[in-house]
Amino acid sequence: MKEGDHLFLVDGSGYIFRAYHALPPLTRKSDGLPVGAVAGFCNMLYKLIEDTKDEFEPTHLAVIFDASSKTFRNDIYPEYKANRAEPPEDLRPQFALVRDATRAFGVPSIEKLGYEADDLIATYARLAAEAGARVTIVSSDKDLMQLVNDRVDMLDTMKLKTIARDQVIEKFGVPPEKVVDVQALAGDSTDNVPGVPGIGIKTAAQLIEEYGDLETLLARAAEIKQNKRRENLIEFAEQARISRRLVELDNNVPIDEPLETMGVREPDPETLIGFFKDMEFSTLTRRVGERFNVDVDAIEAAGDHPPEDTGTKDIKKEKQEVSRTAKGGVPSATPKGVDADFAAAKYSTVTDTETLKAWIDRAKEQGYLAVDTETDSLNPMQARLVGVSLALVPGEACYIPLQHGAGGSLDFADTGAAPQIPLKEAVKALKPLLEDISVLKIGQNLKFDMLVFRQHGIELRGHDDTMLMSYALDAGVHGHGMDELSGLHLGHKPIPFSEVAGKGKAQITFDQVPIDRATAYAAEDADVTLRLWHILKPRLVAEHRMTVYETLERPLVPVLADMERAGVKVDKTVLARLSGDFAQKMAQYEEEIYELAGERFNIGSPKQLGEILFDKQSLEGGRKTKTGAWSTDADTLEMLAAQGHDLPQRVLDWRGLSKLKSTYTDALPEFIDKDTGRIHTSYSLASTSTGRLASTDPNLQNIPVRTEDGRKIRTAFVAENGNLLISADYSQIELRLLAHIADIAALKKAFAEGLDIHAMTASEMFNTPIEGMDPAVRRRAKAINFGIIYGISAFGLANQLGISRGEAGEYIERYFKRFPGIRAYMDDTKDFAHKNGYVETIFGRRIHLPAINSKNPAEKSFMERAAINAPIQGSAADIIRRAMIRMPGEIAKARLDARMLLQVHDELIFEVPEKQAEKAAKLVAGVMSGAAAPAVALTVPLDVDARAAKNWDEAH
Repeated sequence: MKEGDHLFLVDGSGYIFRAYHALPPLTRKSDGLPVGAVAGFCNMLYKLIEDTKDEFEPTHLAVIFDASSKTFRNDIYPEYKANRAEPPEDLRPQFALVRDATRAFGVPSIEKLGYEADDLIATYARLAAEAGARVTIVSSDKDLMQLVNDRVDMLDTMKLKTIARDQVIEKFGVPPEKVVDVQALAGDSTDNVPGVPGIGIKTAAQLIEEYGDLETLLARAAEIKQNKRRENLIEFAEQARISRRLVELDNNVPIDEPLETMGVREPDPETLIGFFKDMEFSTLTRRVGERFNVDVDAIEAAGDHPPEDTGTKDIKKEKQEVSRTAKGGVPSATPKGVDADFAAAKYSTVTDTETLKAWIDRAKEQGYLAVDTETDSLNPMQARLVGVSLALVPGEACYIPLQHGAGGSLDFADTGAAPQIPLKEAVKALKPLLEDISVLKIGQNLKFDMLVFRQHGIELRGHDDTMLMSYALDAGVHGHGMDELSGLHLGHKPIPFSEVAGKGKAQITFDQVPIDRATAYAAEDADVTLRLWHILKPRLVAEHRMTVYETLERPLVPVLADMERAGVKVDKTVLARLSGDFAQKMAQYEEEIYELAGERFNIGSPKQLGEILFDKQSLEGGRKTKTGAWSTDADTLEMLAAQGHDLPQRVLDWRGLSKLKSTYTDALPEFIDKDTGRIHTSYSLASTSTGRLASTDPNLQNIPVRTEDGRKIRTAFVAENGNLLISADYSQIELRLLAHIADIAALKKAFAEGLDIHAMTASEMFNTPIEGMDPAVRRRAKAINFGIIYGISAFGLANQLGISRGEAGEYIERYFKRFPGIRAYMDDTKDFAHKNGYVETIFGRRIHLPAINSKNPAEKSFMERAAINAPIQGSAADIIRRAMIRMPGEIAKARLDARMLLQVHDELIFEVPEKQAEKAAKLVAGVMSGAAAPAVALTVPLDVDARAAKNWDEAH
């Protein structure tokens, strides 16, 4: 190998698993041999060879595989990759076939016992670079990004994206040469690399940037101001060093195949076609025959199978057909062009009102269109509308630039287009179309676009959302972002935002993107969305998911848009006062800690705290970490506190206040909108598998309420003058749903009679009268009641109650004997999940559990617990969704001025004029308690506590 050569190293193992998980199962017709991963691998390798020979001109090529699961890293850390599940049964026989396929292409297939493929890639990359060659690693694996340098880059063929130094910095926050230090701190749960608890990629990058490298950071860890972070860096320093040895690739592997053997050459057509015919890949066989002008019928298969055309579909087309085909039925009537080549698409730029009106008229006549907005910010409350894209038929879309160059550093000449339609003029033209409920507007994550349009007085009505269609169909199977859905259903990777706007510090806002490039990007998004709609909408009917989409997903979008726009008022002075109070209280705790310890020491130092607790005070129950230091983590301190020791309890109190101060009282003011004086959180509809909503920027669903200090934070959430906040909360909804779903007569009776369910459970289990019951006994029953829902173990219950594991196990067994229907429900649910791969809520929401039949006992056990909990938690999520969807209409009907502001798990927060508070609270409670009907007739009542007050804490 010499200077000017270009070596391509393919991560073969990554290719295999991508092919297996991305495509539907496929078996050889003649004998049922699983060959789906082989087919996918062959398609990917063939495409790589054909697509890169002109653009990249590789001179050398090899595919690198993992040889075995055990490597030298297991000698360093025996638990390395211990969490990895065994390969699926139908994938195992395909490993050898993939290697045969590689050789049939005439490409070296390389592996080495005791080393991972990544180590071989690192070694070959080094040798080639030293010889003056360029190296491209065909993979998106983050573990390989440490190899990137001026001669080595990566190519993600799924996203058609080159990964160079800038992309590594974007991913990790540090350049490639520092990636291993960041990974050593953050760890990796997939490979069971321990890292340092509490430190993620972002924090790790900040630390490495500040201190330079891992060793310097660990040597100066005592300087870290954040208490928990400082403690963990000191306590887990050796663990970080071990982690670094695990993640750093070995680029000195003794190689068996020299670089010279990797020269690119054309495959032998007869060998390759013979292999394809043996696998019964008819499309690939035909394609290669045409490529080399070979009579495929004259070539015998490589194995014992007859050289017949089996009719096996091309993998990409088969995947598209599966996506839009009813089970056991026929493909839907998908319009021509849905799966067409995007290169043939026609995208235009609309820069005059007459042309825009022509598009609008066509949309009205057709009755539906895809729509998307382009803005200069991801915050819809602050974003400027830069442009709008429309698509009417697959392959035909337009972009309407509105504010390119406006307010930015570019003038119109820089944008590469004629003057744009004035914003007000375009809004006036679009408004009747977008507000016409008879014309369906199709979007992807349409809530964002709704909020942007509302800033301009447009109320988007009549909509479909492809993200939510996918969510209703495939929750738990894959993500629901447009790029992922496009790759999955259309086999197409949309233009990345970074390609038109740049990355990192060089990234520009969309208003500064030249209009020709903006058109290609924005119109394609609308086109992709429309094509996805044509595929996903028929599936909703064919797979009986339409009711879920129509009753739980689609109607919630405008409701959440209203809530996000309303926001919630937060009093900064209250937060500032709380921060000061917490600081003073922490100082008091520190003095108490010193007095209890008998000396002054660094409370944030786990080492010093451990020495005081276990060496000087000789408390029992301590355990040492791998470094030989005493552990002082939360579990240890809670165990000691439960034994009646004051010092560990006071340290826990001090730590808790420190977290409240840094995470909430100091941080929340940064999220207050300067224009509205309110916090506008964002709700994600499709980010959990169970239907629960997620709150981000900031997360208002995790504000602590179990401690008095934590509850004080809610006092900062206040009503405007003359108004009150109403907190309406479902009472024990998941326990009620367990009683209904599992049909537990005793529990249903207790709920129907309004009994204290925890006291009743305690009475049933421990033969104790409810009247005069010891609170400790009730507390044990409460822990079991709630623990059962989440599949709590004897170990977990023992820790929670401070009792022995044996005693906890006896409690759980006694519970199941007293309520046998619960055990039956759990067993039946697990059996159903194992057979079907999913469970359902009482409203028909399907929650997929892809790993329920994992060979890994820990993963299988986790998925079984998830299967037990999902119908309960998912049903509770569906009920509050139904309540939220009904609420605006009921409020309007009652002529109330109430606004729904927040959803926090089982609780809804409203703001209402003080004079209407009583009436509004009654209405809200009524809507929430009746939310399941008429779809489901619950056999237990849904109780709702609704209270009004000046701030959230008092209302709650």
